[in-house]
Amino acid sequence: MTNSIIEINKLYKKYKEADDFSVNDLSLVIQENEIFGLLGPNGAGKTTLLSMLCGLIKPTSGTFSIDKMTYDKEANTIKKIIGVVPQEYALYPTLTAKENLMYFGSMYGLKANDLSNKVDDALDYLGLLKFSNKKIDTFSGGMKRRVNLIAGILHSPKVLFLDEPTVGVDVQSKNVIIDYLKELNSKGTTIIYTSHHLSEAQDFCSEIAIIDHGKIYAQGTPNSLIEQTADAHNLEDVFISLTGKELRDAI
Repeated sequence: MTNSIIEINKLYKKYKEADDFSVNDLSLVIQENEIFGLLGPNGAGKTTLLSMLCGLIKPTSGTFSIDKMTYDKEANTIKKIIGVVPQEYALYPTLTAKENLMYFGSMYGLKANDLSNKVDDALDYLGLLKFSNKKIDTFSGGMKRRVNLIAGILHSPKVLFLDEPTVGVDVQSKNVIIDYLKELNSKGTTIIYTSHHLSEAQDFCSEIAIIDHGKIYAQGTPNSLIEQTADAHNLEDVFISLTGKELRDAI
């Protein structure tokens, strides 16, 4: 029997000077060891929701817990059990891949010898070991994306938040990233993931919530969502059916 790892209750977020709520009366339960996809158009509220769950911004109202803990009472403990991989590269361009990862690992309090071995193993798995002493600013987008991922998981987080982890990468990089994430999940890490790659999400996620205008429009396994939606053959059909065809360009 699975246990809930994240519980969200009537969460709201409205930014100063904004006309509308970015997250609007959102309630959600995510089970342990899930690969949970948060899918939605631009401006749907995905990144705002992740930012609150990561403790980067505070809700306007509502509550949530991570592993039965809340940020007002146990922020430091929560930060030790979560990993965050942002869409933007959180790397120092003039440092080498290994220097970056040793630095981030030391911030988690990992010991030098153990950390060095862990970094080498991760770089090797993701095909980067031979580039470990090259500066990040010489790396391709796919290589940076893989190093960015390693930086967020060195402390073996219980919960991993991923914002567009395969955006702008080649097919080979995407495949190795997805395989690595599946391996992490098989060892017990719960993954919460946003993406615009709907075919990737359909294959990768065990559970999906489609979010728009800060609300959840549907939730279920990829197959159940497809089966419940008239004339849907894949997740993209479900997505368009729920969120419409209107362009979501924003400045």
